[in-house]
Amino acid sequence: MKIKIEKVLKSYIPMTETAFYILLSLNEPKHGYGIIKHVEDVTNGRIRLGSGTVYGTLTKMQRDGVIAVYADKKRKKMYEMTEVGRQLIEKEITRIKELHSNALQYEEEFND
Repeated sequence: MKIKIEKVLKSYIPMTETAFYILLSLNEPKHGYGIIKHVEDVTNGRIRLGSGTVYGTLTKMQRDGVIAVYADKKRKKMYEMTEVGRQLIEKEITRIKELHSNALQYEEEFND
């Protein structure tokens, strides 16, 4: 199955915060619980993902070719980012950097 990156980018960007942190956590392959813990750690506990949310998002990402799933030696599911996923996270990080830059440029206009 050939994935059209343009279609994936159009359907994911801008990414939800949940999808962004799930994909960001896949800088290396992880189990579902590892993803949940990584997101909680990276956000200092601000985001605590439920398993339904995580597995629902992972299923969609797998269907769209953003991640791949395989079984480890203990036959537990492992999730890893595909090349499509890597391109997606790079584009989203670029978009967020632009957003951050613009926020810094204009923030004084909104301070009392």
